[in-house]
Amino acid sequence: MTFDIEHKDPASSARAGTIATAHGLIQTPIFMPVGTQGTVKGVHQHELHDTVRAQIILGNTYHLYLRPGTDILKKAGGLHQFINWNKPILTDSGGYQVYSLKGMRKITEEGVKFQSHIDGSRHFFSPENVVDIQRIIGADIMMAFDECTPFPCDYKYAQQSMHMTHRWLKRCIERKNTTEPVYGYHQTLAPIVQGSTYADLRKESAEYIAAQHQEMNAIGGLSVGEPHEVMYEMTDLVCSILPKDKPRYLMGVGLPENILESIALGVDMMDCVLPSRNARHGILYTKEGLINIKNAKWQDDFSPIDIESTASTSQIHTKAYLRHLFKVEELLAAQIATLHNLSFFIWLVEESRRKIIEGTFTDWKNNMVKSVSRRL
Repeated sequence: MTFDIEHKDPASSARAGTIATAHGLIQTPIFMPVGTQGTVKGVHQHELHDTVRAQIILGNTYHLYLRPGTDILKKAGGLHQFINWNKPILTDSGGYQVYSLKGMRKITEEGVKFQSHIDGSRHFFSPENVVDIQRIIGADIMMAFDECTPFPCDYKYAQQSMHMTHRWLKRCIERKNTTEPVYGYHQTLAPIVQGSTYADLRKESAEYIAAQHQEMNAIGGLSVGEPHEVMYEMTDLVCSILPKDKPRYLMGVGLPENILESIALGVDMMDCVLPSRNARHGILYTKEGLINIKNAKWQDDFSPIDIESTASTSQIHTKAYLRHLFKVEELLAAQIATLHNLSFFIWLVEESRRKIIEGTFTDWKNNMVKSVSRRL
């Protein structure tokens, strides 16, 4: 994997670049739609490609390991073939999902014993077999196995967890370096900075991660309930330490205003379930602010959902029609809303890239943050 930085914003740490992977180029900054179980819910792959214009999507090791399972994925030739997606894929290591299984898992130095949320069956994840699973999935970018600490988190626990994540990382790197890709193309392993909301731990973790000299680096353990100001503070600190010539991925972020502020701090890649999850509940993101399309105020609004969006559905269908679809519980409601939200998030990062190249990003970002965070 290679990363070329093409432009830098003169008034912030924002940058525009291009990541080259075995399955194509990724122009940064980029937002990655989340396709946890091999699908971005309610959206066809051709819509992701043609309407949303997604350049990379996510899968999840934990969920794909449980269903359909590694045997099926290997027989299919990997996740790209299984879901008919010929662009890059990133897989989370499952660390966050294991973290969310409180009461159903036990963390030790060796790894994590956990029960399936589906049927209660018992399983074990280690740094080694998580790499093996991601080899079989065939992700272009494989995340290292880590522990995501909650917020708030006791300092001592955050410190111990961070050091264990570092030791796990060494085992992930060793496994990656001593195994071959299953399908013949290069796969990148991305370490994850941890340390909760403690500046000294974040600094120590970022320095440790940087010293591993991997092709890209990630920032985890944020966007888990901490105030936005704290998330920005930790992100800024970590970005100041991580190598400038490697892509930086801020995991699980976020709201449109979070994305814009994170880009300004030097983040290149982001992902979040919010645009698709909230779409299914009638929450729409637009350039002017947030819309709850179920509200009565939209019942006779015959204007397009958002004329700025790149989604054709947002330009064709009216707010009144989409509200009607939600009220009568038509499946089409969630599909239109999901396409709209994903397209808006992609538009937001594409516009950010354009403004970085023009040298006008900071002023535009400051105005846009105020706009997108309004409730309409």
